[in-house]
Parts: sequence; C-alpha cells; structure tokens
Amino acid sequence: MAFTKLKTTQNQFLVNYLRGTGVELTAAQAEATFSIKNLRARVAELRQAGFRVNSRVNYRGAASYSISARLQNGSRAKIAV
Repeated sequence: MAFTKLKTTQNQFLVNYLRGTGVELTAAQAEATFSIKNLRARVAELRQAGFRVNSRVNYRGAASYSISARLQNGSRAKIAV
C-alpha cells in the first residue's frame, strides 16, 4: 500500500490505524506494509501534536509503537493531525 494512492497523510493514517486499538507497529512493519520509511519521525510529530504514543523495545532491540486512546492531557477528544 503506497501512500501515493492514499488521500490521507502518514500521520493521519497512523492515528486511525493505531489510536486506541492496542495494535503495535515496528519500523520494519511500517516500511514493509505501509511504505512509511521513517516511523520514528512520524511518532515524534504525533507526540508533538499531543498524542500519547507508547513505545516498547522487544527482545531483539526493535521499538514498537502504539497510540493510546487518550491524549497527553487525558482527553479522548479527536484532534486534527
């Protein structure tokens, strides 16, 4: 699924895909499945936008990311990315 054909930004896609679902995504999975080359940068942008992004390092040393349903201030409101 290349993002040249989608009508959403990578950040909007990640919020819709990960927020409140409990799904985790690694950089390798993001690149192979969704053609997101720099997941770490997208995560930094989402944190700056107010999302509570959880990160976890697995036994291989790869970070996986998920997005909480709540924002950094505790609200569950929808915000534009």
